[in-house]
Formats: sequence, C-alpha cells, structure tokens
Amino acid sequence: MKRFIMLAVTICMWIPSFAQKDAAYWNKMADGMSKALVERFWGANFEGYPDRYYFNYGSDMSDMGTGHYWPQAHAMDVLVDAYMRTGDKYYKNLFPLWWDGAPRYNFATGMNPADPWWNVFVDDMEWIALAQIRMFESTGKKEYIAKARQMYDDWIWTTWGPEDEAPWYGGITWKTDTDKSKNACSNGPAALIAARLCRFYDQAKFKDGKMKNSYLNEAIKIYTWEKNVLFDRVTGAVYDNINGKGKVDKEGLFTYNSGTFLGAAHELYLLTGDRQYLADAVLAADFVIKHMTKDGILFDATSGDGGLFHGIFVRYFVKLVNDETLDPAIRRRFHDWLTNLATVMAEQGVNHDTMLYGGSWRNAPADDQPVGLTPHVTGCMLMEAMCVLKPLN
Repeated sequence: MKRFIMLAVTICMWIPSFAQKDAAYWNKMADGMSKALVERFWGANFEGYPDRYYFNYGSDMSDMGTGHYWPQAHAMDVLVDAYMRTGDKYYKNLFPLWWDGAPRYNFATGMNPADPWWNVFVDDMEWIALAQIRMFESTGKKEYIAKARQMYDDWIWTTWGPEDEAPWYGGITWKTDTDKSKNACSNGPAALIAARLCRFYDQAKFKDGKMKNSYLNEAIKIYTWEKNVLFDRVTGAVYDNINGKGKVDKEGLFTYNSGTFLGAAHELYLLTGDRQYLADAVLAADFVIKHMTKDGILFDATSGDGGLFHGIFVRYFVKLVNDETLDPAIRRRFHDWLTNLATVMAEQGVNHDTMLYGGSWRNAPADDQPVGLTPHVTGCMLMEAMCVLKPLN
C-alpha cells in the first residue's frame, strides 16, 4: 500500500510538470533557441568571416573548421521549421545564402569537381537532399527539390545492390568508396527521400526522368531491405549496419537510425494505407522509449555526430505522434513521453539567458560556456517539435 501511495504521488507530481506548458511557452522557447542558432552558429556572424554562409561548429570561435557537412542539413531543417512556424523572413532570407555556402565549404568538393554538392558519404548527401526537399516544401522553389532529385537519382540510388550478391542482397551503401557496408543511416534516409519525391512529384511538376511510382517502388524496396536485414521484428531494434564481411552489427544502436526507420515506415503508411508500416513505426519507437532511456529520458549527447542523433529521432517521432489514426492509448503514451522529455530539457537543460543547449538534459551550459552545433540543433528540433505537436482530444 505504501508503495502504491508513493507511486501515485510521483505520478501526480510528474504529470502537472508538463501539463502546465501552453503553446505560447513552446513558441517562446523555439523562438529563442532557433534565433540563438543563427546568432551563435551562422558563420557570417563571426568577425573576419563576412561570407561564411555555413553553420560554424562552435557557438564561439573555438572551432572554425568546416569539415562538418552533414550537420548543415539539420541546422537548415531547423530554419525551415522556424520559417514554417512563424512565416518570418528572418529565416527565409538565409536559405539562398546557405544554398551558396554549403557546397562552397563542402570538404569533399575536390573529390568530385563536377558538382560541389557531392560527398563521399552517401548518408551526408541524403541528409542534404532531405533538407532541400523541405526547403522546397516551405518556399515552393523548384530548384531545391530538383537538386534533391538529381542527387538521389545520380548518387544515392545508384549505390543500391547488387541484389544477387550474398549476403547483402541489395541495400544502399554507406560510402561511395566502401560499397560493402550497408548502414541504417544510408538506407532509412534514402527510403525517406524516395517516398517524399513521390509525395511531392505532382507539386514539383516533374516532366522528365523517372515516373512518380518509380520513387514509391524504390522507397518500398529500400525500406523492405532495411526491415529484413537491420530491423528486429520482435524487439523493434534498428541495428547500425551489415559490414563488409556480411555481419550485422547488433551492438550499434542509435536513436537516429530508429528515427529514420520509423519515419520511412510512417511515410509509406501515409502513401499506401498499409497499416503494417504503421505497426513497424510504433515498434521501433517503443524500442527507443523502453530501452534507450533512463527514467524516461534519453542519454546525454554533448558533442560530435552523436549530438544530433536524438534530434533526428524527435523530428520523425513527432510526425508519428501526430497521426490520429494511431491507437489512442499508444498515441497518449508517446505524447506524454515526448512532452516530458521536452519539459525536462526546457526547464533544466537550456540556459534561458543565452538560449543555448549543450546536450545534457538536466544541466544547462553556463553563460560563458560554448556549446557544439550538433547538440544545440537537437535542442532546437525538440522545441520546434513541441510547437507542432497536436493536442490530444
């Protein structure tokens, strides 16, 4: 009885802590953090770098390197979020500048001088293409989606297969120079790109090249391969890769892989109406919530590539949570989990003077403490997600 009372008290204390936040609160948080992204990371804001149309890695001048190509896509995703939420040209005006700067500072440009957007990492090109599609979605400018389509057709889909080669039997490769490593980070995003090219095909008014259904078929093929090779149909785990020796890495479990897998599953559900895709998405989401958290909170991720993983998961997870065809009990559970995660970060992990987030859910960075681009972008993604999270009936 005593244990029951303690549990009840805990629940009563926890629920109001996130229930009291309203839309105005989340919008204020998103405004502050997304503007801090521009003010503290947009390279042209740094003294001596007037044309650095590229997101700097550090929030100060401690790291002025430009070798971080793939985080550029996610920083742009946040600007798209902010522009779609507010309609403020403050964000939209950066789109053409980044369009100039991202390929100009791409570290791999010299490897393929024919096109400065190309990169040796296939997944890096995929993140960029996904951001370009969202730039088109928010502005209607066809050059954005046309580039994404070309990158997918020429450089991403061409790394598929061979389908008769054991033990891989297909799959999108991870790097153009490592064709026998087939990774979740290159297949989930590829399925997403193909599905979205199908979804926006008519709006983009494509007149040549592949037909609309070709993209849907390729999305299904890529997704099915990942499900068969890297997805645990019992637990919902998404494994990181099948390597050059044909061995699946079952130790590598990362939230962004779960995010793109469930994101692709949900996209295909919306395109086809097949509820098996929705069931796959729920299973993958549940694995993260049940097995990749402590007390309902994801592990800290304060630097490097890993700083972005949780944000990518949140980006696709919130779309799933917003789907009103989900079982109501599942939707409520997901909704409460996401809201609690965001509340912990907003109350404890963000410095409300600088509006910076350093990747620690419960420890805000000090006023004079620089933070990395990747964890701050994750924080921005979570706050922007809360602004689009639909209320429950």
